[in-house]
Amino acid sequence: MLVSLALLLALLRPQFGATWFEQAERALTALARRPTLSILICGASALAVRLGLLPWLPIPHPFINDEFSFLLAGDTFSHGRLANPTHPMWVHLEAFHTLFHPTYASMYPPLQGFALAFGQVVFGHPFWGVWLSAGAMCAAICWMLQAWFPPSWALLGGMLPVMRFGVFSYWDNSYWGGAMAATGGALVLGALPRIRRHQRVRDAIVMAIGMAMLANTRPYEGLVLSLAAAGSLIFWIAKKKPTLWLHHVALPMLLVLAVAGGATSYYYWKVTGSPLRMPQQVNRETYSVARYFYWQAAYPEPAYHHKAIRDFYVGLEGGEFDLSHTTVGVSLQLAKKVLMSWAFYLSPILTIPFVLLPRIVRDRRIRFLLIAGMAGFAASTLVIFFNIHYVAPIVPIMLAVVLQGMRHLRTWRWEGRPTGLFLTRSIVAMCVLMIPLQVHILAAPPKLGTWAAIGPERAAIEARLTALPGPQLVLVRYGPNHDPLRDWVFNGADVDREKVVWARDMGGDQNGEVLRYYSDRGVWLLDADANPRRLVSYSEQQEKTISSREQTRGSE
Repeated sequence: MLVSLALLLALLRPQFGATWFEQAERALTALARRPTLSILICGASALAVRLGLLPWLPIPHPFINDEFSFLLAGDTFSHGRLANPTHPMWVHLEAFHTLFHPTYASMYPPLQGFALAFGQVVFGHPFWGVWLSAGAMCAAICWMLQAWFPPSWALLGGMLPVMRFGVFSYWDNSYWGGAMAATGGALVLGALPRIRRHQRVRDAIVMAIGMAMLANTRPYEGLVLSLAAAGSLIFWIAKKKPTLWLHHVALPMLLVLAVAGGATSYYYWKVTGSPLRMPQQVNRETYSVARYFYWQAAYPEPAYHHKAIRDFYVGLEGGEFDLSHTTVGVSLQLAKKVLMSWAFYLSPILTIPFVLLPRIVRDRRIRFLLIAGMAGFAASTLVIFFNIHYVAPIVPIMLAVVLQGMRHLRTWRWEGRPTGLFLTRSIVAMCVLMIPLQVHILAAPPKLGTWAAIGPERAAIEARLTALPGPQLVLVRYGPNHDPLRDWVFNGADVDREKVVWARDMGGDQNGEVLRYYSDRGVWLLDADANPRRLVSYSEQQEKTISSREQTRGSE
C-alpha cells in the first residue's frame, strides 16, 4: 500500500514534503563528509536499535536445527576447545548438523561459532555475539560503499540494512548467521577499488581478512566472490608495475591468507582428523542421502539409529533431491531462490529503483559489481538446497545496485516534474515507516505447534527442570507422524556437566544403557508431539505402561 501511495504522489504531487526532505538531506550530507563517523554511525545505529527493542524483542530462544549446531560450536570454543571428545552415549544424543565421530562438534564453518563464543565469554550470552556482528556488518557495508559511491550515498547504503534485514530479521534475532558472511563480502569489495587507487598494504590485508571470513562462513559462495575479486586484481596488475603490486599487494595478501588457511586447516584437523576434510563434508557423508549439487549422484543410504533423523535426511532432503532431477522441480527450486531473495533483501520498496534497470546495466561505474553479483547468485542456483543467508556474501552488491538505481531515479523526470526525486526520497521514508510493522511481526508470539514455538517451550521446560535439585535427563519421544524439523534433542559442549541432558527415547530395553550411565539423574519423558506437550516422570510412565500391559493380558 505504501508503494502504491508513493507512486500516486510521485505522479500527482512530486513536490510533496520537499522542504522537509531538503533539510534532512543537507544534514545527512554534512555528516557524510566525515567518512569515519559515518561508518561508526551505521554500526552504532544497528546496535542501538536492537538494544532499544529488547523490551519487545527479548533475547531469542533457538528453535531451528542449525541454530543449535552453531550454539554447540560457540559453547565448545568458549570452553577453550576446538572440538569435544565423542560421548560414550552418543547414539542416544544424536542431533542434526552435528558430528559425533571422530569428535563431537558442529559441522559448520567456525566463524559464526567464534562470534557466539565471544558473546558468551565476554557478555554472558551468545546472543551478544550476534548483536555485535550485525553492527559490524552495517559498518563494513558503509565502508565498502564509500569506495564506490559519493559519501552521502554510502551513508544511506550503510543505513539500509539497519532499517531492513540487518536488524529486523533472523540475522539479528537468531543464531543462524548471515551477518558475518556479508561483512566478509563487504571487506573484499571495499578493499578492491582502494587497492587499485592507492596500492596500500593495509587495503590488501583487509581484502585478505575478508576472504578468510568468507572461507569460514560461506566457503562455496565466498570462493566465487573471492575469485571474481582476485581476477579483477590480476587484470589490473597486468597493466601496472609488477614490482609495486608484488610488495604492496600480493605479498601482504598471501601472508594473511597463508596464516588464515593454516588456522582453518588446523581446525579441520582437530575436528575431523584431516586438515583437508571439512566438518560439513564428514557430516554429510555420515548422514546424508542427498548431495548439494544438481549433477551429483546420491549417497548410499546409511544405517540410522533414529526414525526422526532418517525422516529428515531420506524424507525431507531426499524428496527435495529427487525433485531436483526433474525439469519441473529445477524450475520450481530456481523460482523459490529468486523469490526468497527478492522478498528478503529487496521487497517492493527497494524494487522501485529497478524501473531504470536498463540504465543500471549500462552503467560502467558498477559493471564489476554487476558481474560479480550475477556470478555469485548463479553459483548459488547450482546448489539444490537454499536459504536466504546463503547469498549473504553478495549482499553489499545488492545494496550497491539499489543505490545506483536510486541515483539514476533521482534525476528522472515525468512531464518535466521531479517524479524520480520524490520516489527516491519516498524509498527512505517508507523504510522508516515500515519499522513498527517489522517489530510487530517479529514480536508476535509464535503459534503453538509451529517451529518457532519450540524455542520458548523448550526453554520453559529446561528452566523448570533446572530449578529442581540435582541433574536431570529428558528422554524425548516423538509420534509416528513427527516433523523432523521440530527437533528437541540438542546439548552443549560438556554434556555430562549440563544440568539438563536431552536424549532420544529408544524404547524400554535400549533406554537401559543411557539410564544406567545417568543413574544419578532424575529422568523425565517428554512426549514432544502431544498437544500440549507432556512431560512426565519416566518411572511413573513405565509403571503405567507395565500396568496397561498386565491389564491387556488379563482381559485376553
